[in-house]
Amino acid sequence: MSTFKNPVGPQPSSVYWRRRLIVLIGLVAVVVVIVLIVVRPGSAGGEPAKKQPAPASTTTPAAATSIPTSSASADGKPCAPGDVKVEAVTDKDVYAAGELPQLSVALTNTGSAACTIDAGTAKQAFTITSGSEVYWKSTDCQTDKVDAEVLLQPGKTISSQAPITWDRTRSDPSTCQAQRPQVPAGGASYHLETSVSDVKSSQTKQFILQ
Repeated sequence: MSTFKNPVGPQPSSVYWRRRLIVLIGLVAVVVVIVLIVVRPGSAGGEPAKKQPAPASTTTPAAATSIPTSSASADGKPCAPGDVKVEAVTDKDVYAAGELPQLSVALTNTGSAACTIDAGTAKQAFTITSGSEVYWKSTDCQTDKVDAEVLLQPGKTISSQAPITWDRTRSDPSTCQAQRPQVPAGGASYHLETSVSDVKSSQTKQFILQ
């Protein structure tokens, strides 16, 4: 018979101690494995929340300028150029520093009968000049062009429902996506000319930028 402290047997006690140590190490390893299975490192509660990648930054392009005009069901003959008066319109005559001009167009049927004209943005053009120099054209960077047949009653005038905002910069087709230089101000005089379906305004509209 043997005891734990004093092993008894035909072999030296050191042999029995080594055997008991090996068995003890094996038991400890089994316990560790069981603990690792039951309590999994990084499981719920102990695992930090994974960071979600931030969404890529996107830039929404600015909406294309549209200039819808009042319209009725188009029902009539095409307007003769001589029967349509096109007028360039600005919301002010003088603009303070940093104030942006609002550009519009007005159409009047000077004939004796109703007629139709394409007054959509695809047929409209706004041009700003000063002296002999052209500073800005609405057609340089225009997008989303549309056609829109409108009915002009004799002696009646229809105007733009949504004006174009001029940012007081020079325009050029090659700079549509670039930062453009500001035009001279400080009392500089400019003229707006408009056309609809190739019918030009008979007079330009003068305005001043402070």
